[in-house]
Amino acid sequence: MRRWQTNVLKNHLKIIQNLEATSRLLVNYPEPYRSQILDYLFKPNFGASLHILKVEIGGDGQTTDGTEPSHMHYALDENYFRGYEWWLMKEAKKRNPNITLMGLPWSFPGWLGKGFNWPYVNLQLTAYYVVSWIVGAKYYHDLDIDYIGIWNERTFDSDYIKVLRRMLNYQGLQRVKIIASDNLWEPIAASMLLDPELLKVIDVIGAHYPGTHTVKDARLTEKKLWSSEDFSTLNNDVGAGCWARVLNQNYINGYMTSTIAWNLVASYYEQLPYGRCGLMTAQEPWSGHYVVESPIWISAHTTQFTQPGWYYLKTVGHLEKGGSYVALTDGLGNLTIIIETMSHKQSKCIRPFLPYFNVSRQYATFILKGSFSEIPGLQVWYTKLGKPSERFLFKQLDSLWLPDGSDSFTLELQADELFTLTTLTAGTKGSYPVPPRSQPFPRIYKDDFNVDYPFFTEAPNFADQTGVFEYFTNMEDPGEHRFTLRQVLNQRPITWAADAYNTISVIGDYKWSNVTIKCDVYIETPQTGGVFIAGRVNKGGILIRSARGVFFWIFANGTYRVTGDLAGWMIYALGQADIRAKKWYTLTLTIKGHFSSGMLNGKPLWTNVPVNFPKNGWAAIGTHFFEFAQFDNFYVEAMG
Repeated sequence: MRRWQTNVLKNHLKIIQNLEATSRLLVNYPEPYRSQILDYLFKPNFGASLHILKVEIGGDGQTTDGTEPSHMHYALDENYFRGYEWWLMKEAKKRNPNITLMGLPWSFPGWLGKGFNWPYVNLQLTAYYVVSWIVGAKYYHDLDIDYIGIWNERTFDSDYIKVLRRMLNYQGLQRVKIIASDNLWEPIAASMLLDPELLKVIDVIGAHYPGTHTVKDARLTEKKLWSSEDFSTLNNDVGAGCWARVLNQNYINGYMTSTIAWNLVASYYEQLPYGRCGLMTAQEPWSGHYVVESPIWISAHTTQFTQPGWYYLKTVGHLEKGGSYVALTDGLGNLTIIIETMSHKQSKCIRPFLPYFNVSRQYATFILKGSFSEIPGLQVWYTKLGKPSERFLFKQLDSLWLPDGSDSFTLELQADELFTLTTLTAGTKGSYPVPPRSQPFPRIYKDDFNVDYPFFTEAPNFADQTGVFEYFTNMEDPGEHRFTLRQVLNQRPITWAADAYNTISVIGDYKWSNVTIKCDVYIETPQTGGVFIAGRVNKGGILIRSARGVFFWIFANGTYRVTGDLAGWMIYALGQADIRAKKWYTLTLTIKGHFSSGMLNGKPLWTNVPVNFPKNGWAAIGTHFFEFAQFDNFYVEAMG
C-alpha cells in the first residue's frame, strides 16, 4: 500500500544537457527539419519538453567528440558569436522561455595558463574569462545564464570558486548560482563542510554518473544535490530503460532533484566516441533524416507533467517486486505519480556498474490521502519497452476515475513499463510527418567558403577535432581567395582530453575508402609552418591523437611528407618541393585500394605509395602545429 500525504520535500528540477561538440551537425540541417528536431527537444508538452539546457563554454580544446571555439581565443580577443551554443540556447528559450540555462567549461584557451596546462594560475583572470561569457550571453543574445560550473570532471580550486562568486556579485550577477564540482561527490562535499565560506558560495553539488546514490557528506551540506551528468548510453530501448530508472531512482536513492543527460542530441559523426548517445539522433544534415528515439518519450513521462519548483512527496520508494515510484506536486492541488519497472537487462547504463536485481509481475495499490483524496481521476500515460509486438512509447490510456468515496486504486505492473498518472491534462505526444530517408554523405562534396556574412563561424559538416577552423575574410587577397577557412589557434589550449599536437578537422563518410581530396592551402608561418590534407582518417574525439590514415603534408621549409598517422611517426614518403609560406598551393591526394598518390599544383609529386591500413575513414584538413593557416576550394570525390 502506498499512501500519498501532502507533506513535501525539496524543490525539483529536471532534464537535460548538451555538451562537447555533440550538436555540431544540427545547425546545418535544412528547414523544416531543424525546427522539428528542436521542437522535439524543447517545445513544452510536445516531446522531451526539457527543463534545463546545459552547454559547454567553448574553450578551444577537444572535449569528447570535437572542439568548441572560445569567446576569447587570445587575451585581447572577444567574440560572442562563435560556435553554435548561443544559437542553441536562443532556440531553446524561444520554445520555452522558462528553460534553465547552465554553462560549464571543459577546456580553456591556452593564454589563461601562462604556459601551464592549468586554469588556476591566475584566479582573477579565469574568473574574468568565465564571467565575460555570462555577461556576453546577456548583452549580445539577451540570455540569462542561471547556473555556472567550475571545470568539468577535473580538479576544483576552493579559492577560485570564492573569487568567481565575488566577481559575479561585483558584476551584479548575484542571481547566477554556482554548481560544483561536476565530478564525484568527494572531495567537494567534505571541503564544503570544512570551509564555511566555500559552503556559502556553492548553491548546488553536482556529481557525474552517481549510480543513483549520494554520500553522507553531500547530504550534510543541506545543499541541492544534482546528477549533473548522467545517461551517455546508446539511445536504443536499453538506453531508454537506463534513463527511466535513473530519473526516478536518483531522487529515491540519492535525493537528487535534477538529472541531466549527456547528451542532448546525437548530432555528430556516429563513428566518433559515444556515437548515438543522445536523447535522439540527428546526424545527417545532408539528407534531413533524423530519428526521435525512445529516450525522448521517457523524458516526457517526467517533464511534461512536472515543472521546476514542483516538490517531491515524502512517499517515494521501491516497489516490492522491483521498480520504483515517485510523486510530485505543485502545492496547488496537482499531483503527478511516475512508476517504473525497468528490468536489470533492459536498463543498464554505460556506467557505473549496476548490481543485479529482479523485477516481476506485481499489483501495487496507491491510496490518496489529505487534499489528494478529493482528486476525481488521473490521466494515464504508458510506455512498454522490449519486444516490438508489445512495445508502446508514451501512449495515453483511458483516464483512471476514482469512484465517489474511493481514495485508492490498484495497478497491475509488468517488467519494463513506465506509467505516469497525473491531474495535468496538457500532455501530448507531438509528431511531424516522417522525415526524409537516411542517405550517406554525398559522394562528391565541395566548399569554396565564399560566405560574406556567415551565420555560423564554422563551415558546414567540418568537425574540428583539435584546433578551431573558422570562416575568414582575407583582406590582403581581393581575388580568388578572399573568403577562406582558417585555423585560428596559435597556442595549445588548456586541455581536457588528449588533444593532438597538430590541428585537424574531419569531414565526410567514415566508410569512404577510395577517394580523391583536393584543397588549396596557405601556410602563414615561415620556416616552421606546415599543412596537410588527409583521407581514411580512422579516429576522432578523445582518440584523435592516435588517428591513422593517409596524410599528405607540405612545409614552409620546402619539404613534403606522406605519413600513415596524424602524429607523423609513420613516414611513407618524403622529399623536397618548391614550397614556402604566404603562397597558395593546390594539394591533391588520391587513395585507391592499397596505393596512394599526391599532386602539387596539378603535377604529380609522389606516386604509388603503398597503404595497407586503415581501409576507410574520413577526409581531413589540418596544420603541423597550433599555427595560422588557410584552406580554400575544398573538394572530395569518393569512388567507394
